[in-house]
Amino acid sequence: MDNIRKFIAAVGLIILSAAAVKGQDRYAIHYKYKPQEIYHLDEPATFLSQKAIARRERNAVVLDSTDLPVSQKYVDAVKDIVINVQYSSKWMNASIVVATDEQISAIKELPFIKEEGIEQIAKGFYTDGKEQKTNILNHPVSIRLLSKTNDEEDYAFQNNLIGIPAMHAEGLTGKGVTIAVFDGGFLNTDKIGGMKHLFDNNQILATRDFVMPWSENVYRSETHGTAALSLIASNDASTLVAGAYDADYVLCITEDVASEYRIEEYNWVRAAEFADSLGVDIISSSLGYATFTESSMDYTKSDLDGKTATITQGAVMAAERGILVINSAGNEGSGSEMTISAPADADGILSVGAVSKDLTKASFSSVGPTADGRIKPDVVALGRGVRLWQGANTTSTANGTSFSAPQISALAAGLWQGRPEWTKDQLIHYILQSSSQFKDPDSQLGYGIPDFELAYYGEILDVVARPEVANTKIYPNPTDGKELFIQFGSKKACEFTMINKSGQVINQDKLVRTSNDVPYEVEIAKITSGFYIVQLMEGLNIERHKIIIK
Repeated sequence: MDNIRKFIAAVGLIILSAAAVKGQDRYAIHYKYKPQEIYHLDEPATFLSQKAIARRERNAVVLDSTDLPVSQKYVDAVKDIVINVQYSSKWMNASIVVATDEQISAIKELPFIKEEGIEQIAKGFYTDGKEQKTNILNHPVSIRLLSKTNDEEDYAFQNNLIGIPAMHAEGLTGKGVTIAVFDGGFLNTDKIGGMKHLFDNNQILATRDFVMPWSENVYRSETHGTAALSLIASNDASTLVAGAYDADYVLCITEDVASEYRIEEYNWVRAAEFADSLGVDIISSSLGYATFTESSMDYTKSDLDGKTATITQGAVMAAERGILVINSAGNEGSGSEMTISAPADADGILSVGAVSKDLTKASFSSVGPTADGRIKPDVVALGRGVRLWQGANTTSTANGTSFSAPQISALAAGLWQGRPEWTKDQLIHYILQSSSQFKDPDSQLGYGIPDFELAYYGEILDVVARPEVANTKIYPNPTDGKELFIQFGSKKACEFTMINKSGQVINQDKLVRTSNDVPYEVEIAKITSGFYIVQLMEGLNIERHKIIIK
C-alpha cells in the first residue's frame, strides 16, 4: 500500500512539474556590478590556467574586470528566487536562469540588477525536438559510399587547395596547439576509426555540454560537429587525413538542435569563456545566427555590425584575449546583398566562405560586407563536395561553409605550431597575406584561398606590401598551366626574376612584348609545384608578387 501511495505521489509530482514547465522560460539576468569576495586581478592563477595566462602575455593582453567571475552573492540571491540557474557568464556579467513571470518580476526589484537587464532568450525549458535548424551551417548533404581510391582523391583536392601536404612535409600537424570545437553534437566521434587516435592519445582534453549542463555526454544528438571535427583531426590515410590530427581538443555543445533561440548565443559565449580559461588557442565554430524561432529575436542586416549580437560580442572578447576565432560565414549566399550571420561579422576573427572545385564561389556561400563596411568573408576553402566523417563506418561528402571553416582551423593550427612566437593578429595577417585575392579582396571570396607555404614563409620573404602600381596583374594565379601572363609597367620590356621559397633564383630573363597594352608571356611548364616570388623591374620601378604553381 505504501508503495502504491509513493507511486501515485510521484506521478502527481511529474504531472505538476510538466504543467509548471509550460510557464517557465529562460532569461539572461544582467548585473550592474561585479564585486569580488574571492578572486582578484593580481592573482589570475586562481581563475585561469597557466596556458591561458601565457597566451595573454604573448598577445600583450591586460586583464580587466570581465575576466573575473560573476559575483557569487548576486548569483545566490537570484538562485533563491528562480527555478534554476543554468550557468553564469563573466564576459556578459549575467546569469542564465529558468523562471516564471512572477519570479522575473521579483528579480527586477533586486538593487544590483541592470536597468533593462533582463532578456528573455528562450521559450520553455528544454525540448528534444527535431526542428530543422538554419544556424547549423551545412548545406544539403550527399552521402555516398565510395572506394578508398575516391576517398583519397577527394580529400587530396581539399588539402592541396590550401597547402596541407606542404604543411605536413614540414612536420606540422598541430602538435602543441589546442582547438575548441563548438557545435550541436559529436555523435559517432568515439566510434570513428579516423579519430580513434584522439582517444588513444588523450588528445581530447575536456568536453562540456552547455545546452544540457547536467549531461556529461557530448557524443550525442548531431553528427554535424563530428563532421566539422573530422576536417581538423581525422588521421586515416585511406579515408581522410586532416590538417591538425596531432592537436589537442576541447569539444563543446552550444547549439540546441531542438529550437532556435538566443540562448544559443549565450551558450557559445559561455563555452568561449570555458575554452579561454583552459588556454585554448583556436575556436573553430560552424554556427551562425540571424533568424530565430521567435521572429522578435531576429537580427536585422544593420545589426550585423561587429558589435550588436551577443555571440559577436563574445567572439570579439575571445579574440581580444589572443584566441583565434574561426567561424563559418553562412549559407545564405544567393544574391548580391550581405547575407553573413553572427558571429561571422565580428572584427579580429577569420570568417570563412566556400568555393567549389572550379575555385569559384559556391552558390550558397554567404557574402559581405558587414553593416559597417568591413570585408567578409575573410578567406575561403572548399565547401562543396567536401570529404568528411559523419557515420561511424564510412566517410561521406557534404556542402556548406560549416565544412570550409574547419579546414582553415587546421591550417592555422599547423602554422601556429611552426611559428609559436606569432600573436593571433600576426597569424591572421600572414593567412590573409597568403590568400589568392590579397591585392583585391571582395565581399564574395574575401581575400581568397590561403596557402600554407605563402603564409609560413611570407615573413621571411617579406613581400607583404601591396605594389604601388595598381594595374599590375599576374594570371592565372594559382596556376597549373604552362604559361603565366603578366601585365606590368608602361614599356615594351622588363626584367623578370623568379625566386623560390629558399630565396634562390630559379629563372631570370628579359621579357619583351609587342605593345604595352598586351601582357608579357612566361613559360613555366618545367617549373615544379610550389610557391614563388616573381620580381618585375622596369627602370627604377621594382615590384614583387607571390604566385602559386599547382
